Amino acid sequence: MAKTSTSTSSATRPARAENAAPGVGFDPSTKLGPDERTAAIEAMKTRELDVLVVGGGIVGAGSALDAVTRGLSVGIVEARDWGSGTSSRSSKLVHGGIRYLEQLNFGLVREALIERGLLLQRIAPHLVKPVRFLYPLNHRVWERFYIGIGMAMYDAFSWSGGRPPGVPHHRHLSRTQVLRSMPSLKKDAFVGGMTYYDAQVDDARYVASLVRTAASYGAHAASRIRIEGFIKVGERVVGAEAHDIQTGEKFEIRAKQVVNATGVWTDDTQAMIGTRGQFKVRASKGVHLVIPRDRFQSNMGMILRTEKSVLFVIPWGRHWLVGTTDTDWYLDKAHPAATAADIDYILAHVNKVLAVPLTREDVEGVYAGLRPLLAGESDQTSKLSREHVVAHTVPGLVVVAGGSGPPTA
Repeated sequence: MAKTSTSTSSATRPARAENAAPGVGFDPSTKLGPDERTAAIEAMKTRELDVLVVGGGIVGAGSALDAVTRGLSVGIVEARDWGSGTSSRSSKLVHGGIRYLEQLNFGLVREALIERGLLLQRIAPHLVKPVRFLYPLNHRVWERFYIGIGMAMYDAFSWSGGRPPGVPHHRHLSRTQVLRSMPSLKKDAFVGGMTYYDAQVDDARYVASLVRTAASYGAHAASRIRIEGFIKVGERVVGAEAHDIQTGEKFEIRAKQVVNATGVWTDDTQAMIGTRGQFKVRASKGVHLVIPRDRFQSNMGMILRTEKSVLFVIPWGRHWLVGTTDTDWYLDKAHPAATAADIDYILAHVNKVLAVPLTREDVEGVYAGLRPLLAGESDQTSKLSREHVVAHTVPGLVVVAGGSGPPTA
């Protein structure tokens, strides 16, 4: 997930960009309404931008905010609504990825934990909050030692950025303490436990906040604008061919640099260039079940190991979010869907530890999102890299590809 400041303090606001539309986008309370959209489109049609960002998810929103706060004239367009793809269908977690320690991906974990601390304490403390998780233990000695080392490393990495992590350290719990905290667990499903903290965020609201903040600094932001091709002079990309889905109008947007931040649509967007600069992004589907909070008692979330990955039980208002899966998706990227097998998989694993099993009747909702993972040699999406790549594939075009989108399990 892109971690970009949402601060709009006038003390830190840069000088107005030369190409910015007069009177648009410099009040921190700037709306993303119809009038602002019309003004943004008009500005992008009539002048050359320094940067055009294609894609209104977390990566695109963060890229636009980063660019505009450096004094560049920026436009950002999104084919649907802000954050309508992967960036609103995550596990709602801002986490370091504790399971990546087992894959020895220490650099990724450290970077994510440092950014988690920044989000909690400096960038978006109004949106990002600590959340406590239980890791049930099934073996008395070796597992507590093994998981304890991992938890200690997790805590140590969270301090490595030179500032406090913003959450408490991990703790060891006895069997009695686990039952006191989570009385709905099977008594024979664990011998003890450990707790640690990560953070959670309203992912869609965070994306919208970034776009609004970018607009307040002068970025021209317009949703419902689909890019259908790129404009080239020789081998250089100098803009994009845009289609206003609301009005049907087609127009050109000229820019010195174009940023492709389209997530799982990266391959499709790159194909508009031709055969050069092709990326291979693999869509990995993650499914979550929405369960009423009163269905089982607990004062914290939970993380469980599965044969493929991990399963989270996440407190979310009056509900629990239970997931996720990690499987390939080859159908419509705009509408990933859960299958009966996905639902049964999640229920089967969480029921291994619950005294009163969940059934399909307990499921109030289901949602699915797609992780844009860089294709690799592994057949299992759970083993593909969660890191992203920033590449200048052809002159005038920058691609941000890979990663797991917003913080997802």
